[in-house]
Amino acid sequence: MKKVLILFSAVAFLAACATPQTVRDSKKVIKGEWAISSISYSESGSYSVTIFNDVSKDCFENSTWRFIPNNNTGKYTINSGGCNVGERNFIFTIDQVDASTGLYDFLLKPTDERGRSETNEGFRVRLAQLTDTSMRWEQNLTVDGKPFTIFMNFNKLN
Repeated sequence: MKKVLILFSAVAFLAACATPQTVRDSKKVIKGEWAISSISYSESGSYSVTIFNDVSKDCFENSTWRFIPNNNTGKYTINSGGCNVGERNFIFTIDQVDASTGLYDFLLKPTDERGRSETNEGFRVRLAQLTDTSMRWEQNLTVDGKPFTIFMNFNKLN
């Protein structure tokens, strides 16, 4: 009886620690090359926003992104003229927030080419939509004491 209880406890522990199937499925879909097709805001007006402490909205539009889910790494490349162009490295995680709604949190942490972060800080966005061909991130902020959301729309390249 004691062996059965220990075995049951071990299986329950492993099941609790396992990555949910929906997160594994999401990692399969996200794998590959993506491009940011558009970035918009929840509020109308003109805003000077530096996304991920890197470059402006205009510089991020048309940037290309590569996600490698087997080791949770990736790269994005800023392509727009007049911007600080080049490749940036990051690590990421996808955490399921609510299985009933399918909502996810996506944590993106900038790194060097060896996967080390200078500040060990990251950016949390909501993975609001993910299909085989498109993805939408939402980053919630506060501007002048009011909620403000940045919407980043991606199209899959391959």
